[in-house]
Amino acid sequence: MRLLHVDSSILGGNSVSRSLSAEIVAAETRRTPGIEVTYRDLAAAPLGHLSGVHLAARQAGLGPQPPAIETDVENGQAALEEFVAADVIVIGAPMYNFAIPSQLKAWIDRLAVAGRTFRYSHNGVEGLAGGKRMIIASSRGGSYGQQPMAALDHQETYLRGVFGFFGITDITFIRAEGVAVADQREKSIQAARTAILALA
Repeated sequence: MRLLHVDSSILGGNSVSRSLSAEIVAAETRRTPGIEVTYRDLAAAPLGHLSGVHLAARQAGLGPQPPAIETDVENGQAALEEFVAADVIVIGAPMYNFAIPSQLKAWIDRLAVAGRTFRYSHNGVEGLAGGKRMIIASSRGGSYGQQPMAALDHQETYLRGVFGFFGITDITFIRAEGVAVADQREKSIQAARTAILALA
C-alpha cells in the first residue's frame, strides 16, 4: 500500500489544512501498518505552472531542450508517477479567494495527462486513475454550505470534479469551515478532528 501526502498551504505551522492532513496521514498509518508514505510540499517546492514551452518539450522527437525545461518536464513526470502509484492520496487544500492555491492547481495540471489519468473515446471521457481512495483536508475562512456563499465554492467543487474526471470516486472531505471567525475556529477544527477519528 502506498500513500501520497500533498500539502499546499503557504502558512507553514499556522496552517489548518496542514495540521489536519498530518492527522489524517497519522490515522491512516495506524490503520495500515507498513503503508509507504511519500510527501510532497507544494509550497516549499512548487511545480512550475504549465507553459507553451513545457507542452512543446513533451512532444516526441523535438530533441534536447534547455536544462531548465528538461528539469521542469522531469519534475512534472515525477509528480505524475507518484500520483499514479498511490493507493491512498491525502491532500491539504485550503481555500484561497474562493478556489484552491495556485501551487495545488499547478500540481493537478501536471497530473492531467491524456493516456495516463484520462482518455477520450467514442463513448466520451474515461478516467484512468480509478480505484484510489482520496481524503482532502479542506480549510476555509468562512462558511460555504448554504447560498449565497455556496455559489462561491470553487475549491471543493473543483477538486471533486477534476479527480472524478480522473476516475476517482472514493473522495472524502474533512472540512474545517469558518476558521477566520474567532468564536468558530476551534469548534470547527475539533469537529474536523472528530471526523478524522471516524475514518477508521
